[in-house]
Amino acid sequence: MRLWSRELWRLAWLATLGTCLGWLLGSAGLGLSVGLAICLFYHLRQLRELYLWLTLHPHDEPPAARGMWGELFDRLYRYQKSQRITQSRLRATLARIQESSEAMRDSVVMLDRHGDLEWWNSAATAMLGLQTAHDRGQHITNLLRDPSFIRYFNARNYSEPLTLTSPIDERRILQYQITLYGDDERLVMARDITRLHRLEQMRRDFVANVSHELRTPLTVLSGYLETYSDIADQLPPRLGKSLHQMQEQTQRMQNLVNDLLLLSRLEIDQGGKDHHPLALGPLLHSICNDALALSHQRHTITVKLESDARLLGSEEEIRSAISNLAFNAVRYTPAGSYITLRWKSNAGGGSIDVEDNGDGIDPVHIPRLTERFYRVDKGRSTATGGTGLGLAIVKHVLLRHDAQLQIESHPGKGALFRCTFPASRLV
Repeated sequence: MRLWSRELWRLAWLATLGTCLGWLLGSAGLGLSVGLAICLFYHLRQLRELYLWLTLHPHDEPPAARGMWGELFDRLYRYQKSQRITQSRLRATLARIQESSEAMRDSVVMLDRHGDLEWWNSAATAMLGLQTAHDRGQHITNLLRDPSFIRYFNARNYSEPLTLTSPIDERRILQYQITLYGDDERLVMARDITRLHRLEQMRRDFVANVSHELRTPLTVLSGYLETYSDIADQLPPRLGKSLHQMQEQTQRMQNLVNDLLLLSRLEIDQGGKDHHPLALGPLLHSICNDALALSHQRHTITVKLESDARLLGSEEEIRSAISNLAFNAVRYTPAGSYITLRWKSNAGGGSIDVEDNGDGIDPVHIPRLTERFYRVDKGRSTATGGTGLGLAIVKHVLLRHDAQLQIESHPGKGALFRCTFPASRLV
């Protein structure tokens, strides 16, 4: 501010001096004009020095000047110097990021806000076949043309990864994960999960094969036990009790094998061939009757239909999922409990609820309930004949129908199992 005041005083001094000299020579206006012209010439000269410095020699020291122009030159020089230091640091940081990305085994691809390729590491060249000379600036979907990837990219919902084969080698399985950052830019990462995929496939085949091989001897054993049960009354009490226990355990093994085979089929088979509009009323009433038979009328089970919308899906799979939830409610709630099967829908989709007023579940167990063989109370589950696979089957059935399982429960307040379907599944 002091420099600005000094410049104003300098202007006023030149104007006054010029006016006085002009008055002595008989023309005050001419003297004032000469004084202002001298001031204008000085500022234009300094402005020219600034222009030449910034355009021709920006890295040199600024021109020498006094007053406000000297301060302006110094400030610009300091700002320019700090900007060069900042740029140098950013370039060094960017170089380190690129070096670390180059060292990664996973593919890293940077996209701009339009989805065009900006940069990628060498792993992306090996996994995705990207070429620096031809592909820079291309849209990602011009190179990764799989319809599943295009839908995944355009959906902008990247909470879950996408698994596909490599576009240049069908023997390699890649898992894509996209992250939004900056000004709507995207970072695409791809991992080679071929080995994990093969191990998972081996596990599925092993479970399916073992379950299938167990089915025949269990059927034979069950048949003989059924034959011997006709003469159980003639056997000593001890042998009769043993025969009954063998029948129970054989039946439990058969249920376990059937559930394992169903899970294997749900994991391997893509599904969708038998999907058609389902009327939920008759289906839920049928499941309700089965649950009442399992309960031996010890529970009150009701069906509430709050919508007449139909659900697009597999009747066999939906029946299996809802039956598992209803039968669990019967098995794990005390006699006299109320169980409700409810179907409702709105603009956002529909849901099938299985709700009870039983003992409830501690929320700490809820995240793991859909894991295979996970039991909240192992002793109680064994006593009720459960296999520990029911909720895992429910989860896989819902995934095949683009749906989710939501569980709400607290000890002493019952439990709510809600199967939520998107609006695209309602007809």
